[in-house]
Amino acid sequence: MTPEQLAAASKPYVLELGDAFSRCPDTLRRARLLGIPGWAFYIAGRAGALGDVRAPTVAAALGFIAPDAVADGWDAAARVVPPVEVAVANLAECCRWGGQQLAGVAGVTRLAGLLRRVVDAADDSAMPLFAAWRAMPVPDDSPGARAAVGLLLLREHFAAAYLLAVRAGGMTPLEAVLAGPEGEAGALACGWEPPYPHVAPLVRRRLWAEAVTDRLASAAFRALAPGEGPELLDLLAATQAEVQGRAPSQRLR
Repeated sequence: MTPEQLAAASKPYVLELGDAFSRCPDTLRRARLLGIPGWAFYIAGRAGALGDVRAPTVAAALGFIAPDAVADGWDAAARVVPPVEVAVANLAECCRWGGQQLAGVAGVTRLAGLLRRVVDAADDSAMPLFAAWRAMPVPDDSPGARAAVGLLLLREHFAAAYLLAVRAGGMTPLEAVLAGPEGEAGALACGWEPPYPHVAPLVRRRLWAEAVTDRLASAAFRALAPGEGPELLDLLAATQAEVQGRAPSQRLR
């Protein structure tokens, strides 16, 4: 299996598992404890790692969320608490979720170690949000927490690579969202208001961007020795199956 094939095969697992903690009711409860809306917690929790920057900078780093929606969340959080503190709280929730959901998964220590090697080897050029997250101190060194953080970081790496690929393909972020599987519903969820441009001719460009994403991310997977790539895929698949097989209130949603 080539590094590019490994990146493509691991991406669905990473995108799902790397964001699962943010949908946990306990994570959403943290927003209420901070006194900010859930949307503000999501935006500042994800982008607060960038530090004290303005909303347009955040929108540029996130890419696929409408700038007005980013500003609404970022400014709402900043009026109450510094966004970097929201990011710290978000990371703590990621560790908590990992400790609760992943600690009992077979091979979690090995999964955490393989993810860490991939993340450490990733090139962060033109990926400011990934670079900022990778520099954040991790407050919990338990295997479950380390695995959850590794998934979060690798998810941000994939997201950044996709944004670069979309722009290189001549598409705007909105066009990429509209040409994706969720179409207009996805655009609405990301805060983009209709009317929308006609994007049917861009579907091929989006597929090209997906392939380029895998190519950009593949360099990080070269850190794995022969045989470790399939092992990582097996661990990711087993982890997803374990988490999804739990009680409905604990499943990935």
